[in-house]
Amino acid sequence: MLQQFDDPAVRQGPNMDALVREAVFGNEDAKTQARWMLWEIGQRAGVRPASIHELYLARGRGEVPPFTTPAMNVRILSYDTGRAIFRAAQRLDVGAVICEIARSEIAYTDQRPAEYVAVMTAAALREGFKGPLFIQGDHVQVNAKKYAADAAGELKALRALIEEELQAGFYNIDVDTSTLVDLSKPNLDEQQRTNYERAAELTQFIRERQPEGVTVSVGAEIGEVGGKNSDVHELQAFMEGYNRTIRRLGTSPGISKISVQTGTSHGGVVLPDGTIAKVQLDLAALKALSHDARTKYGLGGAVQHGASTLPPEAFSQFPACEAVEIHLATNFQTLVFDHPALPADLRRDVNAWVKNEAKDEWKKGDTEEQFIYKSRKKAIGPFKQRFWDLPADVRAAIGADLEKTFAFLFEQLRVKGTRAATDRYVKPKLASHAAPRGALVAAPDDAEAGE
Repeated sequence: MLQQFDDPAVRQGPNMDALVREAVFGNEDAKTQARWMLWEIGQRAGVRPASIHELYLARGRGEVPPFTTPAMNVRILSYDTGRAIFRAAQRLDVGAVICEIARSEIAYTDQRPAEYVAVMTAAALREGFKGPLFIQGDHVQVNAKKYAADAAGELKALRALIEEELQAGFYNIDVDTSTLVDLSKPNLDEQQRTNYERAAELTQFIRERQPEGVTVSVGAEIGEVGGKNSDVHELQAFMEGYNRTIRRLGTSPGISKISVQTGTSHGGVVLPDGTIAKVQLDLAALKALSHDARTKYGLGGAVQHGASTLPPEAFSQFPACEAVEIHLATNFQTLVFDHPALPADLRRDVNAWVKNEAKDEWKKGDTEEQFIYKSRKKAIGPFKQRFWDLPADVRAAIGADLEKTFAFLFEQLRVKGTRAATDRYVKPKLASHAAPRGALVAAPDDAEAGE
């Protein structure tokens, strides 16, 4: 069965659509077989999960020109969104692009790591993309309330997720212990101590479990997104403490990037009419933080979160500030939910579900538009199959507009033409997995199967 997918025409046809659907909606045995097949097809075709670690260190050393890697949280209509990403990447010769999913998103979008890797692999294969596939665990985050109540239990849950992600092919993991920063402490080292110690311990955990021949790109965070803006003194306090701790633990290497807070928030600030408020970005702080991260600590640079809802003219500023990575999520979700081609009955049913099932999230003083905008992401998992089942012409129209959005971002962030540099520093080796037990799932030969 694998051999038929050695033919590019088969990989880029309806048989791939049928196989990835089986990987998402089949029974448990069928899912396992389909996901294994997609992994093996990707390995044979040159679409292999990889770490961006070496490329980021090269960026930190100034060996490649400034660019800002878009790390895109693919939440909704994932296969079609992934295809749009890889169409744009293929057309613009992009190598530095990350597909990611956060700890919280895994739950409410109903996408476990193995499924996510299978879908992104299939999307790349379907569009003829070849090269390193950067899949990232975004915000592998400590829940501060749960940590306060049961630190050991919360860290155990986090370690279990990291193991699941590593086994699936997530070779880029953003450890987020910034929720443990305590600004009431008397000095910066004490404020950052729990943050840098837990981050170092989780780095050690990753290093001990990463696949042979892979140096996972690990990120850390010094300021919780939506909170106090970060500064270079906090960066220094975190990095000095983190480096001391990983030396004590005997762990190497450390992180390749550092996430900071410069004025954004996840999803943006929603106004009463459902539109997004203009954000005051502290670009000077971002530039200073990225500079010190590179020149003083050998990292790729600073990472900007919560940016997809910024105005279009803002994105060219990030490579100018030499930010190494930018996280983008909500605007892609909004494009799908609000797309004019989306059937009215589906939009109506989503909104009704949100008002009924997520009503506890309706904050006092919020208008209905604010509430739905902020809470409709919770409907992604329950409505996942209905979005996958949208008519082909609807999915094509949404995919075309997503591709335009991705292409614009790739050009503004200067990742156009980064394929050669990516291939120079990132060379994932063939990693074939043993076939699971049971008969292999055959992809249907029906030419209409993917539609």
